Amino acid sequence: MSRINAAFSALKQQNRKALIPFVTAGFPYGDITPELMHGMVEAGANVIELGVPFSDPSADGPVIQAAGDKALALGIGLRQVLDMVRSFRQKDSSTPVVLMGYANPIERYDQLHKATGENAFVRDAASAGVDGVLVVDYPPEECEGFAAALKAHDLDLIFLLAPTSTDARMAQVARVASGYVYYVSLKGVTGAGTLDTAAVEAMLPRIREHVKIPVGVGFGIRDATSAQAVGRVADAVVIGSKIIQLIDNLPRDQVVQTASDFLREIRTALDS
Repeated sequence: MSRINAAFSALKQQNRKALIPFVTAGFPYGDITPELMHGMVEAGANVIELGVPFSDPSADGPVIQAAGDKALALGIGLRQVLDMVRSFRQKDSSTPVVLMGYANPIERYDQLHKATGENAFVRDAASAGVDGVLVVDYPPEECEGFAAALKAHDLDLIFLLAPTSTDARMAQVARVASGYVYYVSLKGVTGAGTLDTAAVEAMLPRIREHVKIPVGVGFGIRDATSAQAVGRVADAVVIGSKIIQLIDNLPRDQVVQTASDFLREIRTALDS
């Protein structure tokens, strides 16, 4: 059983919901990410989504775009992100790690490492201890080969669904997705708009008609109240932009504590 499946299975037995924080790798300090990941796990995170910095992130709002730009300026690329996961795995062998990003860095990585064989990214991600990959601009109908390569290395391929997703799109995603699916609760980019929990509650049964794996909800969750409301209907709550805002421009020695304190509040709300 994969680490992602094991995490969701254990939570289901406990009648608890998954807390999935997102942070941009290499932000706000190039070397802080493994330490930050450990702090988030200690605060109650069940899965960690690690953003791969990219220069043209079409689904990200200004907060995460700025974090990515800062990480890129610090020299953080996909190779460095995999090194961060390896470092994290030295002390944590159980918490699932999902890389979230775009096709360009993955395809560039494969080009740069083609002398070492096919699907270099998939091979190296599995070796580093990655459990899943969410590639924003890989639609399900165009990545069956990529999905097969991931499956061969016991990695999950995670997809986004949106308020505009049709039943046909949900069925396409259901055929390829594994681990969990990520429902984008808002139309627009990360950090945009106000969460409509009633709309989320109405959409989840439609998704579950097609998707039989856990459903996480993100975009617009910014505090314990919104997290608790989403947790009543979803299998997981994903929080990214708010964490990025909280740790931006902090002194290095305050970053982990600040993020951890925030996530403890969310964990308490989800468990109450």
